[in-house]
Amino acid sequence: MKANSPLESVYFINLPEGFELSKESFPIDVTIPLPVQKKDSDAPGQFNPEELTQEQILAGILTVLAYDKHNQHTQYYRSIITKARPNIKKELSEAAILKVKNEDFEIAEEIFMALQGLDPEDKAITLNMAVFFDQRADSYRQSGLTEDADAYDDEALNYYKEAMAAEPAMPDAFFNAGFYYLKQKDYNGAKDAFETYLALTCDIKDEDLGDNGVYKKERAQEIIYNIKNQNMDDARFKAAYDLISKGEEEKGLEQIRMFLQNNPKVWNAWFMLGWGLRRIGRYEDSIAAFAKSLEFGGDTNSDTFNEMAICYLETNNFGEAKKSLLKALSIEPESTKIISNLGYVALREGNIAEAQKYFTTVLEFDPDDKIAQTELAKLENN
Repeated sequence: MKANSPLESVYFINLPEGFELSKESFPIDVTIPLPVQKKDSDAPGQFNPEELTQEQILAGILTVLAYDKHNQHTQYYRSIITKARPNIKKELSEAAILKVKNEDFEIAEEIFMALQGLDPEDKAITLNMAVFFDQRADSYRQSGLTEDADAYDDEALNYYKEAMAAEPAMPDAFFNAGFYYLKQKDYNGAKDAFETYLALTCDIKDEDLGDNGVYKKERAQEIIYNIKNQNMDDARFKAAYDLISKGEEEKGLEQIRMFLQNNPKVWNAWFMLGWGLRRIGRYEDSIAAFAKSLEFGGDTNSDTFNEMAICYLETNNFGEAKKSLLKALSIEPESTKIISNLGYVALREGNIAEAQKYFTTVLEFDPDDKIAQTELAKLENN
């Protein structure tokens, strides 16, 4: 067992014959060890069965279901918890969603793991876990935790693939996966996912789909049209993104330039060109590429202005850097990445008070933001 494993917080106990938790309690098989969640006040090696509560048993069972997938008594433990709490799946799902909204990711993950252990055949839980890891990756990337974000993106993809393989098929698995692929610049994968979503819902009447379902169909159709119209499912587009991401910028730039020869008005391609050029320090060329991106539709995307600002900052054009960041912030007002960059502009201008204000604002949105924490600590120590 790993150090600090959640299972270390669980006792496995054998109860005596005739033991009853309460008159309303569920039946207990005294021949099977029962997982019990330790109390914070429990001293090592001390346990009093007379103080045992139903909540301790249920919490212990949920921990085992979440973290001990191969326990030989899993089915018995599931039967206990479903008898004691018939609505447990609904309760846990609502709790997990609330935790995600509050960005209490550690607790949310524990709840999702317990849900999956409770009913591993429920693919709706699998899809919810995919969306959760997807959102967690986005949050971590915003906080500057790139490696953690990449790891959670990988987790999300595994769960999306499992959800898309469900029988019967779940349309929402393909709809949500489509946006995951868009984020990864895998436009061919996105197109396939959205096309599958439309195929699965094509025979459902609009009145049966409801307003949200109609919106999803229209959104899927719009994205497919944009991908096809701009040839973003071209293999060179995906290759360029992958190469630049892996640090092979020159090869990636070659691919995106080839793409632009036949698709000169695709703002995403100009953005990628600018991104690759910025990564190798060609800031003036990068600014020119981002200007083209803005010309062809990238002016609705905060990342275009944010990337452009980074280039202006590197060329000591602080006025244009700030102007670009404020435009980015008008599109995405709560982006901690953009607010942090405003802090860096203020630092370069020598305006320490303004920089502190921006980094403090970042922590108000995200108390775990590593970039803001580091910069504020530096400022306080100087």
